Amino acid sequence: MSSGVQAAVALTSASRQAANNAARALLNRQYEQGYWWADLTADSTLESDYIWLQLWLHPPVNGVWNPPTRALVDKAVRAILAKQLPDGGFNIFHDGPTEISATVKAYFALKVAGIPADDPRMQAARQCILDRGGIQKANSYVKVNLSLFNLYPREGTPAIPPELMLGGGLIYEMSSWTRAIVIPLSIVHSMNPARPVPAGFNLQELFAHGVPVTYQFDKDKLFTWRNAFLTLDKILKFWERRGSRSIRTRAIRRAERWILERTRYTDGLAAIYPSMQYVIMALDLLGYPPDHPDRAEAQRQFDRLMVDRDGEFFHQPCFSVVWDSAIAAMALGESGQAPEAAMTRCADWLISKEVRRKGDWSYKRPNVEPSGWYFEFANEWYPDIDDTAQVLLALDHARGSDRKAHDATVKRAVAWLLAMQSKDGGWAAFDVDNDLTFLSYVPFADHNAMLDPTCPDITGRVLEALAQHLPKDHAAIRRGVQFLERTQEPDGSWYGRWGVDYIYGTFLALRGLQAAGENDREAHILRAGEWLRSIQNADGGWGESCESYKNKTYTPGPSTASQTAWALLGLMAGGDTTSLSVQQGVEYLIETQRADGTWREEHFTGTGFPQVFYLTYHYYRNSFPLLALSVYNKTKFGVDRA
Repeated sequence: MSSGVQAAVALTSASRQAANNAARALLNRQYEQGYWWADLTADSTLESDYIWLQLWLHPPVNGVWNPPTRALVDKAVRAILAKQLPDGGFNIFHDGPTEISATVKAYFALKVAGIPADDPRMQAARQCILDRGGIQKANSYVKVNLSLFNLYPREGTPAIPPELMLGGGLIYEMSSWTRAIVIPLSIVHSMNPARPVPAGFNLQELFAHGVPVTYQFDKDKLFTWRNAFLTLDKILKFWERRGSRSIRTRAIRRAERWILERTRYTDGLAAIYPSMQYVIMALDLLGYPPDHPDRAEAQRQFDRLMVDRDGEFFHQPCFSVVWDSAIAAMALGESGQAPEAAMTRCADWLISKEVRRKGDWSYKRPNVEPSGWYFEFANEWYPDIDDTAQVLLALDHARGSDRKAHDATVKRAVAWLLAMQSKDGGWAAFDVDNDLTFLSYVPFADHNAMLDPTCPDITGRVLEALAQHLPKDHAAIRRGVQFLERTQEPDGSWYGRWGVDYIYGTFLALRGLQAAGENDREAHILRAGEWLRSIQNADGGWGESCESYKNKTYTPGPSTASQTAWALLGLMAGGDTTSLSVQQGVEYLIETQRADGTWREEHFTGTGFPQVFYLTYHYYRNSFPLLALSVYNKTKFGVDRA
């Protein structure tokens, strides 16, 4: 046997053992009910917002917090300070630079919690803010939140009129998450509560000299969408002062009904942190006492997001249980190492979570039978396309105990995915044709996620899922393939909206194209493979910084387990199973695997809102390497041919 073959056999053996260890580790973490569920963590902003909410709900009396609130605020303070950077600022992803909005939020939270402004940590944070243009350069949501306590001028915040509710289907042209945030916030903002702060408290030291506090018109061109919306903003602010009170009241009541309706069959409005927080505040202003069933339930669901254990204190933006379970089940199914009973339990649990009620998505698809899956434990108003595709991929490996119910569920989900294809041939996250680009210039759209346009990563995953159930020449599949061909970047990569970033988009696009029957000798697939090989790190792994979103091109980062797995999966889907790049990538995963079969990963590889909010999915580092190793083990030198 030649040395090359011996090395290949040794690598295959080591890869098989690493996959077995990873599968065992994942199986040991399955819950009795059949699901997998890991923490979902982010930056310091959620803990900062938590202190802000406590100021709203339980303001200090004579400068003293009540004891239960004080204890929680102190924990949040410690969590925030643990994330302060050497320059005094706060970032929004691991190893990232200081970000001004996160730093303003942290400064406010720490100061209101009792950290004096002359504390060296506060002085450093303040200087970071001033160096970046002052509090005036924070995003609109920070300014709105502070204005509710008279800490930022009201005229410097965008109008968020509840009259949006009277605009027919206008709210359904916003992304689902923006809708869920803006509608309760519109109630809060319109009621202009001017909540109290401790005596003498202000943030004047954060205002940079000479920087305007109000939005500024573009001067280079007479007409731009920005100027148009800033003009509209002025009109809306006039309406706030002089407009019909009866129309405003009707709008607020319609927003109230909309919110309450969407807190049924779900773990809070949209089951995400920002909207759940604003719901509590809106109900408070509308006169719901703390013990009212709707307000108490809103508070309970919000409090569930708090993790307070073994010295850890943080807030999750939501629960990722369906997502975690579907990816784990797919990886385990591909490995062949999962007992049938474990897979059946998972399939039964996933099937029980299928959506059978119409949600916001049905505004544009009123005649489509409900199906699909959401991200969390319960969120029936908002099934998403990405989760639905991933669950279908999991159910290809995991069969439910009731085969008839299993098949019926799959059939409905396939039909729902087909109905949710947008006009351009791609798929978005929650809605269809949610792409009115000019809405991105609305002043409160600076969270960089006003819309929910189609994207290559979700389209690739949907193609992979549908190709298991439809002929490859199906019209929807061909349109999806054409979408990916059109959206490929000049360097051969694809943009990843929901994972960081081009590695994620490229791996999913390539897997979708492979499943759709594209020849791996096609030029666009060869270019993608060349691109993936060209960005491999010297240690054999792959990594990408969240800065790719800001730079609008691949930006290198340290190797991570999840991104290495994505690159390997992309290369293998593109027909490369034996190159030195693939071998070195597999070796990287083997060498960095820990004794318990898991991997360590500190860098953020999940995306919430590009350039604004990033995520760490704590099972990405374990499920995706298992999937990559398992696929590798079925290739030329792998398990099936050993």
